[in-house]
Amino acid sequence: MNEQIIARHWLAIIAPKAAPALATSTVLILARIWNANGAEHSVGNAVLMTALSLGAAAAGACASLGPSGDGVLAGTAFAASGGLALAGVAGYADGWSLPLLLWVLATAIAYGLAARYWRNDRRESVAYKRQTSARREEHAHIERVEALRAGAQVEVARTGAAYAEQLAAALVTRAALPGFDFKAVEAAGLPQLPSTNKEI
Repeated sequence: MNEQIIARHWLAIIAPKAAPALATSTVLILARIWNANGAEHSVGNAVLMTALSLGAAAAGACASLGPSGDGVLAGTAFAASGGLALAGVAGYADGWSLPLLLWVLATAIAYGLAARYWRNDRRESVAYKRQTSARREEHAHIERVEALRAGAQVEVARTGAAYAEQLAAALVTRAALPGFDFKAVEAAGLPQLPSTNKEI
């Protein structure tokens, strides 16, 4: 069984691994642009970002409560809360040291959380490949057995047909010999042979 070979582009391979760093870097860059446009030491902007961050964290906590809590929604809300907190601090602070420190921490936490999902995805992918390979091997074995069985049946049918042709040729040849007696053949215990001389 032939498989189609699909070569993935190198960007498609790197993109999921670079996503956490791109996300935190984007937040840091936008926050520093916001800082340059008047957010530095602005109490109103700091209160706004704090309120938004606390609201996102509260939404994440509510989404994760209960037996039917949605983990994806809670994770998204907590990630938004962290991003808003990072943006608020990076926008309010007047230097680069604190925003860069928070960016490094946020990136490390994002990679730590993403690594768990990547591990689970890799496990599921390996298990799927193993099951697929086992199924293909089983189907290939069944196909080989059936092909051998069909070949044997064809060979038996071919041998039987050749034997029948040889027997018919021998009977025709013997019937053409002078002195051949059908009654003697039947008396010997052989099955009744069709008569070559039709009686009218």
